[in-house]
Amino acid sequence: MTIAPGRAMVRPMSDALPPSRFQAAYEGTPPWDIGRPQRSFKELLDKGGVRGPILDVGCGTGENALAFAAAGYEVTGVDIIARAIDKARDKARERGVSATFEVADALELGKLQRSFSSVVDSAVFHVFNDEDRVRYVASLAHVLEPGGRYYMLSFSDAEPTDWGGPRRISRAEIEEAFRDGWKIESIEPTRLETTFHENGGHAWFATVLRTR
Repeated sequence: MTIAPGRAMVRPMSDALPPSRFQAAYEGTPPWDIGRPQRSFKELLDKGGVRGPILDVGCGTGENALAFAAAGYEVTGVDIIARAIDKARDKARERGVSATFEVADALELGKLQRSFSSVVDSAVFHVFNDEDRVRYVASLAHVLEPGGRYYMLSFSDAEPTDWGGPRRISRAEIEEAFRDGWKIESIEPTRLETTFHENGGHAWFATVLRTR
């Protein structure tokens, strides 16, 4: 891993990252906002087979959501940070892409009062502590219809911890989180791109089917 000068992150890894940290990050450009969709989601889009409507949970400034919307999918992006949603809406207007962006809490997705055939998650799963992870999976079940798929990208336990950041996730943790009412179809090693990694951080890309 190469960290660019001036971007070193030496704080200890957090068990759960508070919204205030994200609020501060979006006053500028956070390191996960790379100005394009994550490679894993671009590959997923190129393969086809994803069903809409799509929910992008923790959408940030909307790059993944906008990529799916530009390909013709009905997409809703949600984030708890209003500043991120404002930036996503600006991008949609500037690019002439039709997508819906709303401020919403990933732990309370039922408040959206609608369902989706697919949910995409870029670097949200790994921000929660154990208790909130259980709430998050339950929240996903409120909006993902049975037979729908959840596509998740998160830092893996192969990623070094010397730069701090969110929790690193093991394969076993993913399997445990989606044990009841879900079927894990694949968990593949990949990279999560940031502005301070040379080639992305070690990550998992998981595809999970909601069975009931």
